[in-house]
Amino acid sequence: MSTTPDIRIQACNDLLINPQGDFVLYWMTAFRRVRWNFSLDRAVEWASQLNKPLVIVEPLRCDYRWASERFHQFILDGMSDNDTQLELYPVTYYPYLEPKVGAGKGMLNAFAQHACVVVADDFPCFFLPRMVEAAAMQVPVKMEKVDSNGLLPLRATDRVFSKAFHFRQFLQKNLSTHLDDLPSPSVLEGVRLTRLQALPSILTKRWPRVDFPYFSDVLKTILIDHKVLPTAQLGGALVGEEKLRTLLAYRLPHYSELRNQPEQNSTSQLSPYLHFGHISVHQVFHELIEQEEWSLASLSEKTKGQREGWWGMSANAEAWLDQLITWRELGFNMSSKQTNYDQYASLPEWAKTTLAEHADDPRDHLYSIEEFEQAQTHDPLWNAAQIQLVREGVVHNYLRMLWSKKILEWSPTPQDALAVMIELNNKYALDGRNPNSYSGIFWCLGRYDRAWGPERPIYGKIRYMSSDNTARKVKVKNYIETYSPPKK
Repeated sequence: MSTTPDIRIQACNDLLINPQGDFVLYWMTAFRRVRWNFSLDRAVEWASQLNKPLVIVEPLRCDYRWASERFHQFILDGMSDNDTQLELYPVTYYPYLEPKVGAGKGMLNAFAQHACVVVADDFPCFFLPRMVEAAAMQVPVKMEKVDSNGLLPLRATDRVFSKAFHFRQFLQKNLSTHLDDLPSPSVLEGVRLTRLQALPSILTKRWPRVDFPYFSDVLKTILIDHKVLPTAQLGGALVGEEKLRTLLAYRLPHYSELRNQPEQNSTSQLSPYLHFGHISVHQVFHELIEQEEWSLASLSEKTKGQREGWWGMSANAEAWLDQLITWRELGFNMSSKQTNYDQYASLPEWAKTTLAEHADDPRDHLYSIEEFEQAQTHDPLWNAAQIQLVREGVVHNYLRMLWSKKILEWSPTPQDALAVMIELNNKYALDGRNPNSYSGIFWCLGRYDRAWGPERPIYGKIRYMSSDNTARKVKVKNYIETYSPPKK
């Protein structure tokens, strides 16, 4: 039956399909899009085989950690896009916004009582794995989770990679077998599905559908963090796809040269859309290879973990693919296989050893988390990066490394530093709470890196960065002026 690769499908329970159910239920929680989505492909396959209507429930709860207007608004932008697009197809789309803590409790189970089978998203980070596991124990029918995270299926290896080089080498030997297994660009286009006349009123009355023209008003009443405000950046698949087109047309031709320059705005800007599932890495890859006029025959036979030359694409495309695939999916590899991926104990032994040896080194500056959050350090460049994070929900990729390194240097202990990094990143960053985001934070403490010399106070053998060196390597004067604290 399935056109979705088996390696991407995993049973969540041992229950059977209920052929008497009223519909197939897709519980959309991570891949919040209607195109290039293996989970939606799988749900459509079930609906077609069983000759049943398809119901897509996209919920947004309000009690997850760091829930705020910023993240809610971004997700709701995507829901609105989905609502508009799905009006064209014979499916029932049901977006739900939890108005208060606990209001959504029992919703999935109640919908599943009427379902033949439940399809869920398999996202290996934050609270989602626990949520899916708990849900599978409650629903009365067969439940599957589907991996639509990256080009490499999560279950393509059991190994946890500790170095980007080794992971890159693995990709070069194994990824090609998965590159033809793409989700459908538009699985609902032309598909014939039975349309559900109406959902049971007992469901719609208890869990009312989002009223999109007024959701911003409702947002103000929900018990979430109203101090972390939405940014000017809109969420949703439509904006995400526009960002992709801009990248391919204007940024990619200069990517290698300019991506580390904070004042050039030449990064991909796709990470928030990838994080919230508004755009798929498969779509990104597909549109890139079309532009590059690339085929599998272009791959090099050399599989030695080299950063350049294996793809057989332009230098700019290969530099970007190393970020998009090697570094992004390296984080997914760890978070899907190591439950303590977000804890200090997950650092490599050499890093923990050297940090412990220097834990009592004197610090010239010590800041509280409140001082960090309010950008009240002595360092104008660090303050600018923090202000960009708070204001825009992003930090330029290169400065994000410096941002973390200085937190390590200005915190009482490395454990305290990690707590500050995670708290501020996950509270403000649109792409926080993501495997790739955790990779960036932990890289600054030695994950995926090696021991460096000379050994330094506080850092030990951890790779060192300074604001002065950064200012010599990249232009930051205008960046500091742009993100300077408001004048009193």
